[in-house]
Amino acid sequence: MQRTAVNGVGILGIGAYRPHRVVGNAEVAARTGRTAEWIERRTGIVERRYAGPGESVTDMAVEAARKAAADAGIAPGKLGAVILASMSYLQQSPGGSAEIADRLGIRAAAFDLNAACAGFCYALALASAMVRDGSAQYVAVIGSDRMTDIVAPDDPSAAILFADGAGAVVVGPQDEEGIGPVVWGSDGSRAGLIAHDAAWDAFRDDPGREWPTMKMAGPEVFRWAIEEMPAVARAALEAAGIGAGDLDAFVPHQANLRMIETVTQRLDLPGHVTVARDVVHSGNTSAASVPLALARLKELGSVGSGGLALLLGFGAGLTWGAQVVRLP
Repeated sequence: MQRTAVNGVGILGIGAYRPHRVVGNAEVAARTGRTAEWIERRTGIVERRYAGPGESVTDMAVEAARKAAADAGIAPGKLGAVILASMSYLQQSPGGSAEIADRLGIRAAAFDLNAACAGFCYALALASAMVRDGSAQYVAVIGSDRMTDIVAPDDPSAAILFADGAGAVVVGPQDEEGIGPVVWGSDGSRAGLIAHDAAWDAFRDDPGREWPTMKMAGPEVFRWAIEEMPAVARAALEAAGIGAGDLDAFVPHQANLRMIETVTQRLDLPGHVTVARDVVHSGNTSAASVPLALARLKELGSVGSGGLALLLGFGAGLTWGAQVVRLP
């Protein structure tokens, strides 16, 4: 059985959904024992968004996907697949992607993917392969996380960082190649650095136990990221056959501003490369962070159409993924 393969695959449109509630550092400081000044100094975050009662992982994902399809000039009915990257979708089954597809008015292939903060880069790689081999003509790739559901609000290491939101892109055929080879991997030996403090069965077996929440060993994760992620980024440049000087933008996972600045410095990027710093106003939104940062660059006009961007996602697992893309 033959499929119609395509030569070039790229990102055709970008969409974002940012919850309405803006939360400043003073509010977070009041419940974590930190000061607003300390939070900004250590993380670079000034404010973040928290989802309200009517803003679930799937609600946010649908809105981001609709905007991405509109930006691409593609009717949602033409989408052949929906991939949801999320680490905070709380319903075990079914996954959220089928609901998203239904709300977009389609009966497309749909599946969820959990690679934490690297999830969007993983999903983007899968979507590009699907379009390239003819499995789907257009694919919605969505990163959506409501991290406030899985982080204790008084946790001084995690609550100061994490927030909610969704970002999406539409991947489809185009004349030139627009998504480079992915460089990805994992190190399960360090899984405990970012992990829930208990499995769900512990909550089931002991009803008196507190809701399991995600914990993070911040200093250890910081050291891991700044020591190992620059090599991953360089490998993605090499896989794409370009050098750092060919880039127009660097879009790393928006973990915290200090981490972004350190990784950027170690990559020794030329001064003309725009570095995404969406974390300042959006916080760490896990799988949503890279597409939200892409959307912010487009909203600000920081990088023109056709510009080359290096994407770099990394997080719990530990997992990582990176690729070079051409911006729509």
